[in-house]
Amino acid sequence: MAMARAYGIVTPAGGHIKVEGMDEFRPISAFSFLGRYRIVDFPVSSMSNSGIGRIQVYVSQNPRSLAEHLGSGRVYNINSKRGKLQLLFNQDSRVNEIYNTDIKAYLDNMDVIERMHQPYVVISPGHMVFVQDYHKLLEEHLSSGADVTIMYHKVNDADVEYRNCSVVNLNRQKGVKSIEQNTGTIAERNIFMDTYVMSNELFIKLVHKAHDISSVYRLVDIINAENESLDIRGVQHKGFFATITDFKSYYDTNMSLLDWNLSQNLFRDEWPIYTQTTDSCPARYTMDSSVKNSMVANGSLIEGTVENSILGRGVHIKKGAVVRNCMILSHAIIEEGVHVENQVVDKWAQIKNIKELVTTPDKPGYVRRNDIL
Repeated sequence: MAMARAYGIVTPAGGHIKVEGMDEFRPISAFSFLGRYRIVDFPVSSMSNSGIGRIQVYVSQNPRSLAEHLGSGRVYNINSKRGKLQLLFNQDSRVNEIYNTDIKAYLDNMDVIERMHQPYVVISPGHMVFVQDYHKLLEEHLSSGADVTIMYHKVNDADVEYRNCSVVNLNRQKGVKSIEQNTGTIAERNIFMDTYVMSNELFIKLVHKAHDISSVYRLVDIINAENESLDIRGVQHKGFFATITDFKSYYDTNMSLLDWNLSQNLFRDEWPIYTQTTDSCPARYTMDSSVKNSMVANGSLIEGTVENSILGRGVHIKKGAVVRNCMILSHAIIEEGVHVENQVVDKWAQIKNIKELVTTPDKPGYVRRNDIL
């Protein structure tokens, strides 16, 4: 199988991406998604489904949540004899966030990278949500004869969204002319998905070369700099695609998938998304409860009203409480008579003394983990 020739890397988001509040407690790849998943489940599941058995997941700050979730990797259907899921660490610089790049993470773990016996590497981001058949992508890379294959997603709203992303400029043969920062001046753009396929030998050379040129270079920078000497091809991704680059994009991405038709572009029977499961009872609803257009995870107890919301595991919405357009993360409690709207309530938080917590949809609010309001 072709994918036995490649190992996978799930990259850290990098110091240039911040989700205020949420990332104080965990890396973006460990963020709760739709009440029961984590963002990291999507790249790891796609790699596993594609036949990639050796996967490296990189993390720098607050690794506990990600380490607990990934565990041994068994839940991702990775062959325990031949496969391996590794969590690799690097230390972020406290001097300046511009030093916290993917190149630094790779250099901190170069001994592991150099020992990989697979001749090719597939690199995917830990802050984007999509599914991809990497077996098909590797085959396309090999048949093209390209040095590097990257992925992009065509959008028509880059003037208002994807501001913290890069865009890909292509020639008529889908060769990459350049990768540049999205300035928000053009609506129709090809959003770079931070996804690469190349030989491991070339990858190692590029990492060292990037470091020699600049201590703040990222992999995308050295790819751009080497564009004249390398054959770089672009492959278009189709289907659901979202990028988590700030708090609003995190909220919007989750809420958008309450649309059943849209969610079917991400979740398919033949392409499972694996995640850690817990042994708890199904969600319970009392006679007085009302739930509309919402996702409710197991172990939750609903006694009040929930509309257009996402509830994690073990959430308790008490009698008379109203929750609209919210993400309520695991084990949070909304007390009796409390009205919460357009909020992300983090794990183990309680809202009981404030009876009304409402903001506008364009500026969702955030309640910190373990806080009592």
